[in-house]
Amino acid sequence: MFRAPEQLRNEYDVVIIGGGGHGLAAAYYLAREHGITNVAVLEQGYIGRGGTGRNTAIIRSNYLTPEGARFYQASVELFQDLSRQFDLNLFYSERGHFTLAHSPASLRTQRWRAEVNKHLGIDSELVTPAEIKQMVPEIDLDCGGQQPPIHGALYHPPGAIARHDAVAWGYARGADQRGVEIHQQTRVTDIEIRDGAVCGVHTDKGFIKTRKVLSAVAGWTTGITEMVSLRTPLVIHPLQAMVTEPLKPWLNKIVVSASLHLYVSQSSRGELVAGASLDPYELISMRSTLDFAEGTAGHLIDLFPMLGDIKILRQWAGLCDMTPDFSPIMGTTPIEGFYIDAGWGTWGFKATPISGLTMAHTVATGNDHELIEPFNLSRFSRWQLVGEKGAASVGH
Repeated sequence: MFRAPEQLRNEYDVVIIGGGGHGLAAAYYLAREHGITNVAVLEQGYIGRGGTGRNTAIIRSNYLTPEGARFYQASVELFQDLSRQFDLNLFYSERGHFTLAHSPASLRTQRWRAEVNKHLGIDSELVTPAEIKQMVPEIDLDCGGQQPPIHGALYHPPGAIARHDAVAWGYARGADQRGVEIHQQTRVTDIEIRDGAVCGVHTDKGFIKTRKVLSAVAGWTTGITEMVSLRTPLVIHPLQAMVTEPLKPWLNKIVVSASLHLYVSQSSRGELVAGASLDPYELISMRSTLDFAEGTAGHLIDLFPMLGDIKILRQWAGLCDMTPDFSPIMGTTPIEGFYIDAGWGTWGFKATPISGLTMAHTVATGNDHELIEPFNLSRFSRWQLVGEKGAASVGH
């Protein structure tokens, strides 16, 4: 798929820390859109090992704030053309995305989101329980009588899924073909700052001179920002997911319940891919738990009682770097030449293309791309938060 350079160069125009989807996408767009190819992507493990390969691969743009909705809609539009652009099948599959409302209050929030989406030209609408049942006949609208019944839903037809690892491979191959170097098994140990500006990166394979560093390491962001003494409000929580044994195709929609803290879709291989809300404690750990499997399986049966006999095939956990307003932190920082792409919580995969495109613009020009200006770290000191909490797929 891509080369494996044996040695680091002494100097690069840009060093990107993190070989996940965001870092690789930024490298790809730096080369493709700005002609900057003297770039090194440094990954401490293997590409896609972190959040890129540990999510449930849902893509959508039905966010609550205008800033978020515009940003994610641009990402959906990029996703729709990526397979052709990469000449690689990403198994991008448009399914339609339900966000179920189990109370009148939740239904009001879904109506609010639908109106914001429509105002911005995003395809979303409020649907009734009868319409949900028509599109997902297997669903139990009464949730077995053990949970609050379904009052309606926000329906977002462009909601989709894709192979998350293929997205990382596609960006890696595209960047490599344009001259970017990808160094796996290369750990950053420190970042050199002089007179308030980046001047190099220390790694376990030697020192690299550079004047521009992009941090795109999701759950490990706090370790990188500590190297440059940059304070952020990020906290890290584990997030777990699981897949079942393969079944014949029966679920062609993505179903999300904010009240049951559940989201589920069926993959192209027939597995049900399901996730829940964040683990309730701050912890940098990727161990999964029996408690998660039991709780998620129980809520799956609340919605789809016929799943009682299926088996869980595997489960896993990833790291979520969470912000207080549930929006990302992107762009320039007070340190000249240090750029940040973080705060992705549970919504990072769906932002992969647009984060790469906008961060590449920001690194190349030194100015925040207009789509990410609201997400700059300085918003916390200016008290101009972008409150996206109400649009999270599940309660956090």
